[in-house]
Parts: sequence; C-alpha cells; structure tokens
Amino acid sequence: MKIYKSIFLMLLMVSVFIGCDNVEDSNIVENNQNNPGGNDWLIPSTEIFDGGPGKDGIPALTNPKLTDINSISYLDDNDLVIIVKEGEEVRVYPHPILDWHEIINDNIGDKSFALTYCPLTGSGISWDRIINGVETTFGVSGLLYNTNLIAYDRLTNSNWSQMKMQSVNGKLISTVTKTYPIIETSWLTAKTLYQNSRVVPTSTGHSRNYGRYPYGNYRTNHSSLIFPVNNTDNRLNAKERVLGVFNNSLHKAYRILDFQEPSVFIDEFGGTRFLVYGDNKNNLITAFELNNLFLGKTFKKSSLSLPFIIEDDSGNHYDIFGKSSETGKPDLVTAKSFIAYWFAWAAFYPNTELYKN
Repeated sequence: MKIYKSIFLMLLMVSVFIGCDNVEDSNIVENNQNNPGGNDWLIPSTEIFDGGPGKDGIPALTNPKLTDINSISYLDDNDLVIIVKEGEEVRVYPHPILDWHEIINDNIGDKSFALTYCPLTGSGISWDRIINGVETTFGVSGLLYNTNLIAYDRLTNSNWSQMKMQSVNGKLISTVTKTYPIIETSWLTAKTLYQNSRVVPTSTGHSRNYGRYPYGNYRTNHSSLIFPVNNTDNRLNAKERVLGVFNNSLHKAYRILDFQEPSVFIDEFGGTRFLVYGDNKNNLITAFELNNLFLGKTFKKSSLSLPFIIEDDSGNHYDIFGKSSETGKPDLVTAKSFIAYWFAWAAFYPNTELYKN
C-alpha cells in the first residue's frame, strides 16, 4: 500500500511531527508495526494511509487532571467541547485538548470509556474500554481510513476504525464497540448547561500550544482534504457538521444549521420513530429513539431552562441526555448517533438520507 504525504501537511503539522515530500513509500500493511493482525482487514488495505506521526506519535491521555469549570480561562466561547455525564458527574473535554491528543481514556465511577475524537473528520465518539471482561486503554495508531482516526487497543494491539466503531484488524477483528451518549456543543453553552462540571485543563503533562488549532484553516476550507476518501457527496459543504443517526443498516443526517430556532420533532425512517432536538443558536443537536413507552406521546420544546430541552404532553421534562425530570418516569434513550463533518459521514455511509427541514 502506498503512503501519501504532502507538502501542505508538512507545513501544517510540523509541530506534531507530520512529514511530507510527495513520495511513494513502502506498504503499510506489510511493513508497519501498526499491523499486528497481518493482512486481514475489514476495510480496503489500499485505502489505509499513514498520517505521519507514527504509532503513539499523537499521545493519548489517560485519566487526565480535571479542574473546576470556573477555573478555565484558555477556552473561547465558540470553542467546541464534548460533555460526558454519568449519574451526577459531568465532565467536559475541550476540542483544543482533543485536537492534539485525539483519545482520552477516562473513568467515572465503574464506567471505563475512551473518548475518541478525530480532528480531520470532526467526529467524537465515546466507547467502552472493557473488552472481554478486561479493562484496556486505547492509543492513536497513526493510520487513517477515509481520513479518519484508526485507534488501537493496548490489550490486544487490534486496530479500530473510529467512525465504523469496529475493530478492523487484529485479534478482535469484527468486534463492534459499545458506545456511550455524549453531547458536543460550544464552551459557552457547556457553561450554561452544567455550571458544576469539571474540565480538562492545559496541564496535561505534554508540551502543546493548546491555544492554537494545529491544522491551520482546515476546519473552514471546504475544498481542502489532506487524505482522499472513497465517496464524495456535494449535497452539503464538506466541513459542515451534521448529526448522523443509525437505524440498523440505514442512516440519516441532520444539519445543525437547519434549526435556527430550537426545534423538537418526531422523524421516522426505516420504520423507527426518532425524537430530534436541534438548536443552532446554542450549538446543540441530539436524537432519541422512541420505544413503545412513548407511543402516542407528543413533544415540544421544554419550558424549563437548559439542560432541559424537551417536554411531553404529561408535563415531564427531559434534559440533553434524555433524563426525565420526574422520578420514576421513563427516560428517553439516546439514538445511536454522532456528529461529524459531512464529507466524512458521506464517505463512511454513502447512502445516507439527508433530512430536509
């Protein structure tokens, strides 16, 4: 397999060791240490690219230091963050940290999870770190598929495609990840949602300029992709953020920009009803899969303040994670979904239906 490295990437990523000279190099699958499972891949080996830094060249974090939300000064209001909530514990993982580390292995109580984020595809997903009953951590392999992060687990050294949410090479090949709900939003909204949350500060133990986005104008340049993808879909701008929702083999994408005013609605595809909430002003979008407990229910925007977003016809309110305000009442179940850049979502799931407002 050929390794593609560009001069553009060298100039962009010199601080994280990504090199480049437009040369063709050796076959990654045959010669790279990141391929413990031999030539057996669930994805085309000719479409796996070497990002440049090498295995662990982008260092994942494990159980990072956390600090009170009111102590954070390095974030701008428009910076994106990812929120994880377990019971009453709320943690905030800022993109300016994830842009440089891509994976944070953490624990909340007895839940062990890896928060994975790929800055090239804008995709954040949290998955379980317990594999076959044993806790492991995940690292950055240095490889990419559809310009998206390939992680590896340190228990078996198997490779995992982030946006496929599956092991694609190694001992655990074909294993599907167990995922956990997260919310991606702006720092301003996060501070409004959970004023008592804890946040990852810049004191990570690594010397990085967390005040600088390491990929130049990549987020806003819709014509710029560093690595090729196997499907192009021009229905939206390449770097537009969408929420992609899964219903078995079917997929649907929702544009955050469609919801200039907070909106709650029921949408159906593949025979399943989904409750969708979108709010572009507060940079919030999420979806819940409606089970039989909610048959016949109607919903509207919650009359309570954030984090409550939805109200049903019985006066129950639900927060952004679907938790009911009424003790003993059923919670909403977050749909299998995540936010990503449109070009990446379309590359992985090319037959995605696009919601039209």
